[in-house]
Amino acid sequence: MSDPASDRTTLHRYAHRASYDRSSVNAILDQGIVCHAGLQTDKGYPVVIPLAYGRLDDLVYLHGSAASRLFRNARRPSVEICVTVTFVDGLVVARSTYNTDINYRSVVILGEAFEVTDPEEKRRGLEALVEHIIPGRSRDARPPTDKELRSTMLLRLALTESSAKIRTGWPIDEDEDYDLPIWAGVIPFTQQVGAPLRDPALNFALDPPEYVAHYQRAREPAHAPR
Repeated sequence: MSDPASDRTTLHRYAHRASYDRSSVNAILDQGIVCHAGLQTDKGYPVVIPLAYGRLDDLVYLHGSAASRLFRNARRPSVEICVTVTFVDGLVVARSTYNTDINYRSVVILGEAFEVTDPEEKRRGLEALVEHIIPGRSRDARPPTDKELRSTMLLRLALTESSAKIRTGWPIDEDEDYDLPIWAGVIPFTQQVGAPLRDPALNFALDPPEYVAHYQRAREPAHAPR
């Protein structure tokens, strides 16, 4: 396991669940679609909102409206944001309510976000975001116009200060509780992707492209507890 990037990303409670290597962080980010970004606004109160995101190498791009209050606050100098991504992989049903738990994977990223103003980087970042959500879509869909680019704000956040936290496994009960006649185990959670639905306004007899017909997220880990 790699060392934490900073004290801020060092896990102290349940530290054995921490993972600081970039491959673990990337694997969780690459499966996700929505993150939650939080910051302290210039009005003096905190805000947390869900956002679409995409990862490109060691950067995460956050997509929002140029009129977004959070984005306008986040681009201010010396303002830091916190971005999180979480997956629930199962409910851990223990013999006691105290030891009931959740199998999960999560990533926390801390740092200063910067607005992408260079037009070429902005286009690359938006394409990376689209490809993160629907791989293959950029080669088929119409790219954004200059007007659409102006109405969109893209923030760039480095993965320098990031950490993952992962819980897998069976219930961990008190020694004396194993003699209780109470069921215990794990209820696995999985992501399911349904068949694509045709837009009623589609004016052409088109089959969905391969990447839509067989859409899936990044490969999930085995859900059997270890």
